[in-house]
Amino acid sequence: MSSPSLMETVQGKSLILRKMQRVRFSSQKAPVHKLGDSQMTLSPKFRLAVIQSSLLNPSLEFELSLQGEPLIPGLPDDVALNCLLRLPVENHGACRVVCKRWHLLLGNKERFFTRRKELCFKDPWLFVFAFHKCTGKIQWQVLDLTHFSWHTIPAMPCKDKVCPHGFRCVSIPHEGSLFVCGGMVSDVDCPLDMVLKYEIHKNRWTVMNKMNTARSFFASEVINGMIYVAGGNSGDLFELDLAEVLDPKKGNWHSIASMGTNMASYDSAVLNGKLLVTEGWLWPFFVSPRGQVYDPRTNNWESMAVGLREGWTGSSVVVYGHLFVVSELERMKLKVYDPDSDSWETIEGPPLPEQIRKPFAVNACDNKIYVVGRNLHVAVGYISSLNQTSNSEKKWSFRVRWLVIDAPDRLSDLTPSSSQGFWLL
Repeated sequence: MSSPSLMETVQGKSLILRKMQRVRFSSQKAPVHKLGDSQMTLSPKFRLAVIQSSLLNPSLEFELSLQGEPLIPGLPDDVALNCLLRLPVENHGACRVVCKRWHLLLGNKERFFTRRKELCFKDPWLFVFAFHKCTGKIQWQVLDLTHFSWHTIPAMPCKDKVCPHGFRCVSIPHEGSLFVCGGMVSDVDCPLDMVLKYEIHKNRWTVMNKMNTARSFFASEVINGMIYVAGGNSGDLFELDLAEVLDPKKGNWHSIASMGTNMASYDSAVLNGKLLVTEGWLWPFFVSPRGQVYDPRTNNWESMAVGLREGWTGSSVVVYGHLFVVSELERMKLKVYDPDSDSWETIEGPPLPEQIRKPFAVNACDNKIYVVGRNLHVAVGYISSLNQTSNSEKKWSFRVRWLVIDAPDRLSDLTPSSSQGFWLL
């Protein structure tokens, strides 16, 4: 029997490729991956995706699709692709039915964001961890700060009955990674040791190695790419003094110096490379609130300055290297901490707009403060700074002006628990 000619071989491969391109997937929800578990069972729709990716590189499939009809008639494909990669995520569902090529680009979030990253797109997004105020069901909502539009990400893999406020959320923006740690099962008041990682460019959650100690209502921050957790409530409902750190690249937790006092955390921040932890406040004070400061360079804790901990009366954020607090007292004015005098100063400008009602979550991105209130209305605080020099001393003064982004009616039953800002590449 004679061997097939080169043309017959090419035609045969082309036929196989065309058949494979006709395979469609129903994968609205991205798979959850568990580190170190090679025997993980995948549902049929995800098993099909694994088989497909082993036979045909998804990026190759997309590149081959670009050889057909134009993405946008009358435009070169590189110009058209540049336009389509700017579409808000909330419009992808409607736009991907336009044609097969749009479906290939917009129907796969990983492919879409990979292409954006290759072309060095850079847009700010605000991730909001929220819960339904009647059912308590948790969910993530994402605000596109360029188009002021909202969309969702895949559901976080965790137990159904959890206390939304017990979790702690941190992010590593330049890597496009979001981490959710700890938490509490609400019906039995049992803290959790789980750690989940969401990768924006892959649009999926990964189950990471557990914390050494289960905890809820604790402090959690990122310093030099390392995730620190400290204090919180334990399984027997007593407060903890234990602290630990995660190297996200290696996935390993290890203990650090104990705090020296048992305390749950109301709020925390990173200032000048140090972790600041406050247990919160009651007004009027019956006892002075406690606060601890951790220096990762020396692995030591020390007591927080009196003025800092007693004036920390709200949710904090660091902008221009200064610690700001959106005060839940004092007409919800914005104030800034002065380390030289160990005191707080109210900055110029109006208080938080009335549409932003408690409880709220505070975060910063590109030196702007974002305050997410009930019903997910968002106030953007534009901070202007003035470096004043007098008597040979430099002193910073600040002013704020607010812009409110009203949320759509479909989000009116949601309450924020945490928020994280990203410059999404």
